[in-house]
Amino acid sequence: MPLRLGETAPNFNAQTTEGEINFYDWSDGKWIVLYSHPSDYTPVCTTELGRTAALKEDFEQRNAKVIALSVDDLDSHMGWVKDIEDTQNVTMNFPIIADADRKVAQAYDMIHPEADELFTVRSVFIIDPQHKVRLTLTYPPSTGRNFQEILRVLDSLQLTDNYSVATPVDWKDGEDVVVSPSIKTEDIPDKFPKGHKEIRSYLRTTPQPNR
Repeated sequence: MPLRLGETAPNFNAQTTEGEINFYDWSDGKWIVLYSHPSDYTPVCTTELGRTAALKEDFEQRNAKVIALSVDDLDSHMGWVKDIEDTQNVTMNFPIIADADRKVAQAYDMIHPEADELFTVRSVFIIDPQHKVRLTLTYPPSTGRNFQEILRVLDSLQLTDNYSVATPVDWKDGEDVVVSPSIKTEDIPDKFPKGHKEIRSYLRTTPQPNR
């Protein structure tokens, strides 16, 4: 069964390029981005891993850690890391899970028989500090993932967890947000003293409350 939003992400023990981990212990109360690759030495994934390494500080600013997975073994991963660093001009600074027995891939429903029975599809999971799944994405093999979008979703989730707002289409950190429909219009000034706009009775916006 695929993992649904709000469900608990499975815990696991695994070998990685940074040593053996227990996933829950490794997550250490942070937001986690877990994403999979069909196999090592694939061109699109090589660029993605390089981009993730370059964005380490951006993830850290959001109290987030990244971990990747491929069904190849650890020796293969270590060789791939050298290729990633050489071709993408980065130093790898996050772990890649070795999942040769596919136990983690199966627990996270990363293997879709319609696509390939042997390799993982290109999945993304955002998991919160309580180990709850908050976002799932599946990309086609030919399309590289947009890590600015993943950062944007982290910003949105962390904002909306703490305030009664939602983020509208194409929202970016610092822009106006939508007031939750559960809040009466007459109560908005007390909750959002920066002001608000009533576009429709059901569509009210306010400046981002934590900026």
